[in-house]
Amino acid sequence: MKLLVTGGAGFIGSNLAERLLSEGHQVTVVDNLTGGSLDLLRHCLSSRKFRFEKGDLLDLEDLADIMRGSDAVFHLAANSNIPEGRRNSDIDLRLGTLATYNVLEAMRRTGVPEIVFSSSSVVYGEASVVPTPEDYGPLFPISLYGASKLACEGLISAFCHNYGLQAWIFRFANICGRHSTHGVIIDFIRKLQIKPVVLEILGDGKQAKPYLHVSECVDGMLYVWQNVRAHQLNYYNLGCAGATTTDQIAHYLLEAMELSGVELRYTGGARGWPGDVSQVRLDCTKLTSLGWSAKYTSDDAIRLGTRQVVQELTCKL
Repeated sequence: MKLLVTGGAGFIGSNLAERLLSEGHQVTVVDNLTGGSLDLLRHCLSSRKFRFEKGDLLDLEDLADIMRGSDAVFHLAANSNIPEGRRNSDIDLRLGTLATYNVLEAMRRTGVPEIVFSSSSVVYGEASVVPTPEDYGPLFPISLYGASKLACEGLISAFCHNYGLQAWIFRFANICGRHSTHGVIIDFIRKLQIKPVVLEILGDGKQAKPYLHVSECVDGMLYVWQNVRAHQLNYYNLGCAGATTTDQIAHYLLEAMELSGVELRYTGGARGWPGDVSQVRLDCTKLTSLGWSAKYTSDDAIRLGTRQVVQELTCKL
């Protein structure tokens, strides 16, 4: 198939592009390279079935030209810096909601029938039902990023109903692993590079969330997209067993970097920043019933992902 990946030069997108190429698809990546890098696509660039387009999703006409002829869109582009979305309150509106509208409108104009969308567990806000299933509601996200993701889901639903599109929405757990460009592991490494003897941990370190390895994130998305085709609108939690605390992540990272004697300092409070959902557990029964589940637990995924990120950064240095 001819597949378009938005945000394909970023963390999850680059892993997805590699996988799609390995399965024989023709892959076009569109990315403005503000958060991504062509270096993450180095294994794709030599393929005759791969094309990279530097473009901005906010340019509807350019996006439609790039998209034309595609069979499906994997829409992964978004603001990856959630705290920055609070400092500049229009970032998630522009890079999330408006960009998603443009993707859908470009699909409508060019006749592309399918969209696979990377949503997030943050749409649930601070859920009173834990683990949280897909039919939990009402949905009141507490971050602007979460509000944008929820708005995007609404737009996708409306476009499916009005214009006959078919959609697969995935509410991700936290994702970790190779090609990471952001997140707690990268944040910790940057802090340690500046001050190797002290590691500042936002909040109290007891925040706990499920961490899914990026390889299984890609695998889960493709499994559902390839096997669930009876419904016009499909939506699933995409996560794994267990949850990992911020404290545990810090210890796994120090172990991977072979650092000892590092003092852990906490900023205090139950959450890392305003808008941070400190305790997340996802009910993935709906996905498991289809015959797919993650092989790695959250702790296993973090251990593996941390080693991969440290190895990648060491190679670059």
